[in-house]
Amino acid sequence: MEIVGIGTDITECARIEKMIRRHGAHFLDQVFTDREIAYSSSKKRSAEHFTGRWAAKEAVLKALGTGWIGGISWKDVEVVNEPGGRPNVVLHGGAQKIASRLGITGIQISISHCASHAVAMAVSLSEK
Repeated sequence: MEIVGIGTDITECARIEKMIRRHGAHFLDQVFTDREIAYSSSKKRSAEHFTGRWAAKEAVLKALGTGWIGGISWKDVEVVNEPGGRPNVVLHGGAQKIASRLGITGIQISISHCASHAVAMAVSLSEK
């Protein structure tokens, strides 16, 4: 495996919590997939989980080396959890097209959060 790119992001939980309070379901539906909403909403401190996914999406785009270009939308980067809890990335739409074009065959992520901040790191990989 070869590392193609890395990305990291840190986000304040209060910022995302404020967006959720202000814009409710509209904000959630614009940024998160149904699976992400169901997972994060089921948690006692849901704002931390939403913030972690926000940070992970940002980190993934940095690991792709693109930012928000090429027709990528928030929902094109989906963070899901494996049965044991490990976060995993599923790419859709524009993000998947860019990853394929770059020869990226996988992305590993790590997410941590506390009451005030969430941080995420992403590493994009190819089989070269």
